[in-house]
Amino acid sequence: MNNTLNIALTGLESATRRVTASASNIANVTTAGSLQNNENAPYTPLTTSSSTLENGGVSTRIVERTSDRFTPVYSPDSPFADDQGIIGVPNVNLTEEAVNLTIAETQYRASAQIIETTAELSDELLSIFDEEA
Repeated sequence: MNNTLNIALTGLESATRRVTASASNIANVTTAGSLQNNENAPYTPLTTSSSTLENGGVSTRIVERTSDRFTPVYSPDSPFADDQGIIGVPNVNLTEEAVNLTIAETQYRASAQIIETTAELSDELLSIFDEEA
């Protein structure tokens, strides 16, 4: 049962990282910047990358999105605008982030249910041993 508990805990950790990445994306949805100057670059959206662990469970890490990071927008008054008045804004889809948060909520619920069921089974097993003693 210990392995089951460890698997559930990695699920909770994975969900937490998914929420962290989505929260950062939502908070920085308007953080624009220069497409030419790396020091003033727009916010780079985050995503998660998960892999299964050898003993069961999942390992999830937060990574920067590598494709479609920015959208060019015409904003000639911005201090980040290039000669043509173009700046970069993060390519964050709020609908996608809402879905990610819903998935994380489902992960939390499933992992919590596993922990609760594991505790109930442990209690039942201990009560059986108490009855035999």
